[in-house]
Amino acid sequence: MKRITVFCGSSEGTDGVYKTHAILVGQALAKNNIELVYGGAKIGLMGAVADGVLNNGGKVIGVLPNFLKSKEIAHENLTELILVNTMHDRKSRMHELCDGIIALPGGFGTLEELFEMLTWAQLGLHKKPIGILNTGGFYDPLIELIQTMVNKNFLKQVNQKMLLVSDNIDDLLNQMKSYTAPAVGKWITEETV
Repeated sequence: MKRITVFCGSSEGTDGVYKTHAILVGQALAKNNIELVYGGAKIGLMGAVADGVLNNGGKVIGVLPNFLKSKEIAHENLTELILVNTMHDRKSRMHELCDGIIALPGGFGTLEELFEMLTWAQLGLHKKPIGILNTGGFYDPLIELIQTMVNKNFLKQVNQKMLLVSDNIDDLLNQMKSYTAPAVGKWITEETV
């Protein structure tokens, strides 16, 4: 893996452990010579993970919609900042640039980005590893909901296993490096999306 996209909050949340772990993610990426692709902001967990990479000699590519440039306060010290027109353009570009995806704690936007990547994987549009760093059990309710989806026959277990989970970044990166996507039939092609 040469580049990983990280989806996370533009807020730091209520517990300092979220920011601490975001910085650790950035440090781990830099240590493993993995470039960060993320939303381009200098605030919240977004800024913390970027600073974790940059302060340890790594490279960071930010992807930011023009209309959020002032609201999310673009990070000035990035290796590269790519400005796009829409939120969908942002996700598409972040996906194109990466070899894997990690979600840290965040809100609606983080979940929407995570689930779009999972949906694309489920449809066979990509075979990239997707993980969540479950800092402080933040994603426990989501993991439980996903198990309920399997139990109620709304999600296949093979698709559930596409989501890698750990509360430790080194373990999560190891899972991602050894990940093999399940063989799924394509319902649609990338050209039809």
